[in-house]
Amino acid sequence: MCDKGGTDRDRQIRPPMRDTGEVDTELGDFLRTRRARLQPEEVGLASYGARRVPGLRREELAQLAGVSVTYYTRLEQGQSQNASDDVLDAIARALRLNDDETAHLRNLARPAKRKRRQTSRPETARPSTRQLILAMDGVAVVAMDRRSDVLAWNTLGHQLLGSHYDVNSPYSVGTRPNLTRMLFLDSHTRELYARWDDEAKRSIASLRLVAGRHPDDRHLAELIGELSMKSTEFAALWSRHPVLNCTFGVKYFHHPVVGQIELAFEVVQMPDDSAHRILMYSAEPGTPSEAALRLLGASTQQTASEKAPQDS
Repeated sequence: MCDKGGTDRDRQIRPPMRDTGEVDTELGDFLRTRRARLQPEEVGLASYGARRVPGLRREELAQLAGVSVTYYTRLEQGQSQNASDDVLDAIARALRLNDDETAHLRNLARPAKRKRRQTSRPETARPSTRQLILAMDGVAVVAMDRRSDVLAWNTLGHQLLGSHYDVNSPYSVGTRPNLTRMLFLDSHTRELYARWDDEAKRSIASLRLVAGRHPDDRHLAELIGELSMKSTEFAALWSRHPVLNCTFGVKYFHHPVVGQIELAFEVVQMPDDSAHRILMYSAEPGTPSEAALRLLGASTQQTASEKAPQDS
């Protein structure tokens, strides 16, 4: 499940100050943000002395997790990649991590061994996947890779999310839309979401999870770097290190053609090692949103151009 942008406590979190000589790592950033959101009294500890940074100190977290301060410090600084399941579970409990955050902690603490770099090939959706998407009626559907590059969409998916793009743009690497880039850098997309702030938090929380699973994805790193440079909102939200696996929920749109729409969404992972996903939007039967979605589908006739050309 995916919430609508995190808890009130998460919204108040600010990136904690770095200690002198701090080693900057993804794992360290994550653990510091999670320490920062817990106060000693919340976890049954007495607080002594002035605190230079918010939240739990390292020694307090180590005490709660039952590990030595030296070991925890090495882990937070990225100097230990052999933490056991028991240790990571103890730290997760001490930090009150949810299931998604715990999985993210494991990914960062024990990154997969680097594979020999292979020639990068453009991502493509299988022809059968495209065929399936185009056959789906009354549902807005988008196929995307792990970076949220759009690999294919049906008529309704195109009309809902990217009508200002050419319908065939997903089939060429040079013109392929990216849903996260659109969200932060495309004014049309910003206006599309009635609750843009919630959608932005949800998008970054999902992207963080993907980045933890694929630390060697150069194209993903380039996307994150581009958005951090071009969007202060992205950079601020990214620094808080939110983590959430958003696979279903509700989104609210203000579409320029049919107005307000409330749609349920589901994300389905393809059953192979491609990490491709299918995102589907549907409306509750008998609601104004269903009528609006049906009207949107009727506003544009399906044409032969929707039959994808060869990938370039």
